[in-house]
Amino acid sequence: MSGLEALLDERRIWRGRETNRPPAGCPSGHDALDAALPSGGWPEAAVTEILLAGQGFGELALLWPALARLSQVGERVVLVAPPCLPYPHAWARAGVVLERLALVAADERDALWAAEQCLRSGSCGAVLCWPRIADDRALRRLQVAAESGQTLAFVHRPLAALANPSPAALRLVLEQGRVRVLKCRGGLAPPTSIAFARAG
Repeated sequence: MSGLEALLDERRIWRGRETNRPPAGCPSGHDALDAALPSGGWPEAAVTEILLAGQGFGELALLWPALARLSQVGERVVLVAPPCLPYPHAWARAGVVLERLALVAADERDALWAAEQCLRSGSCGAVLCWPRIADDRALRRLQVAAESGQTLAFVHRPLAALANPSPAALRLVLEQGRVRVLKCRGGLAPPTSIAFARAG
């Protein structure tokens, strides 16, 4: 018996356990971001919260690679009450199959309910929504619905929500061409922001 085994048998040293790594995620299409996230991409069946100072910070370019891949394998991508009418040529140029893209028009009051129903249905690959007002309880409902439907959920919120707690599995702040990870389930957030390509 080796010296190490003897020490273990005598319980004179502590043996650490393997960490519970989160399940593999959906590749984001941005290598540096995937490398920094514990799941190796967007967390599956979970809410990713993206905080923005305004529109046009590259939020679509951040998501397009994954949305394109999902639509190309036949998954439905649903946009619930987006702040602007999607420009089909840009989505198509990014590789998203337009026939797999659905738009749900809803007012602020109904948008969270619509997003929750889409997530819970299990018939979507990804659901994107832009609630201006969403408390911790509303986000928790979306998280449960995403788990129930095994669907990716992307919730875009104003930067002002930064001060509030969030049950999202992944929480990001989007800056011009860079993303800062605030919280990621299964690991520590990387200490520096990560650049991503905005071309799409």
